[in-house]
Amino acid sequence: MKKYYGAETKKAIENFPFRRDKQYRVYRFHREFILALITVKKATARANVVAGSFSPLIGNAIVKACDAILKADGAFLREQFPLPALMGGAGTSIHMNANEVIATMATEILKKARKNIVVHPNDHVNFGQSTNDVNPSALKVAAVHLLKKLGTTLDHLAGAFEKKAREYKDVVKLARTHLQDAVPITMGEEFGAYASLIRDHEGEVKRVMGLASTLHLGGTAVGNAINASPRYRSALYRELKKATGHPFRQARNMMAHTGSMSDLVQISQAITALTLDCSKIATDIRMMSSGPRGGFGEITLPELQKGSSIMPGKVNPIVPETVNVLYYIVSGNNLTVEHAAHGANLELAVMIPPVIDRLLQSLKITDDVLTIFADRCIARLVANKERCRELLEHSTAYSTFLTPKLGYEVMSVVVKETLASGKTLRETVVGKKLLTNKQFNAVVKASKP
Repeated sequence: MKKYYGAETKKAIENFPFRRDKQYRVYRFHREFILALITVKKATARANVVAGSFSPLIGNAIVKACDAILKADGAFLREQFPLPALMGGAGTSIHMNANEVIATMATEILKKARKNIVVHPNDHVNFGQSTNDVNPSALKVAAVHLLKKLGTTLDHLAGAFEKKAREYKDVVKLARTHLQDAVPITMGEEFGAYASLIRDHEGEVKRVMGLASTLHLGGTAVGNAINASPRYRSALYRELKKATGHPFRQARNMMAHTGSMSDLVQISQAITALTLDCSKIATDIRMMSSGPRGGFGEITLPELQKGSSIMPGKVNPIVPETVNVLYYIVSGNNLTVEHAAHGANLELAVMIPPVIDRLLQSLKITDDVLTIFADRCIARLVANKERCRELLEHSTAYSTFLTPKLGYEVMSVVVKETLASGKTLRETVVGKKLLTNKQFNAVVKASKP
């Protein structure tokens, strides 16, 4: 395959010669970022034509080159954008890579049209731009796309929990605090709480999408728009909306955003908080499904694959465990993002390459894992109603309901006697003639919210 990149990309390959083979290079930039970068270049070319920066002939050739890249397959992207995401220079190398590929392809397009015009990677493709405003903007374009997708996934996951909340609204079970017996609840309440958590995070994803929608594109090197004309900047965001379908907006102070990545940190933190709650829920489900005989056994998860190479019949909670692993990875990525943002100096947040790499990975794997969580775990789990009733009856959970009628001190003695005797709380209360069985049921029923 013909190589469209030029001298600067070749230098970067030499400067960052990390482990590679014929098919794969470690730390390769995410496909979503490359496509977003090309989309930004397409919008800037159109804006430059509107501003009169160069001829429509050159501008249209650049746009056609961008369109060809956006439609290209994975093999083409791997060949033309070979650089690793692990690099210094604020990502100048990958930006120059894009400029060179677009310029060469645009020149080829003009040559086929019998136009003897050479499109230059800096004088044309990069006119009115800098790595320092283009790369962060491309990251946000990619992030908006992934955040929208994640929002749809969270709606799906919350819906799965809400369906289970309705299905098991009458299944009474034992709640636990400090991993000790607490009070009776319904499984419907439990799954309803999980759904509410996911809905809260769905709202947070919408909030940080606003942060991702605010760009300093047009600010060029340090945010004061040097070499970017007012006409170009005026047309730029209109053209970007046409190219993406999303209403990106210019930051109130572009210099502030050039020197800081705290908005990207907030996006990363929102995803981390989401995966933290999902991991907590996943751990709850692992505990509720533990057993089948030696654990809680309150729910049964679908058997997706064999759980052991040595223990026949064993079923592991592989999907909830994957959600736990998701949090471990995302929280690690978040730490990387925070440190990279902290590495900003004076007018430039220079450490953006690892932010591009880690933030996009977090967004992608979170969407993938939570889709699997909804479809292959939550939607298919089954409540074991009899087991829930058995654990509740053999617990001391009803003591809280009986305390207002019999008193805290009396119930403390009853609980201790119950635990010592191996009887149920009901049997102890009725046996001591504190209440009849009918009165016991009446108090419990009246105490439920």
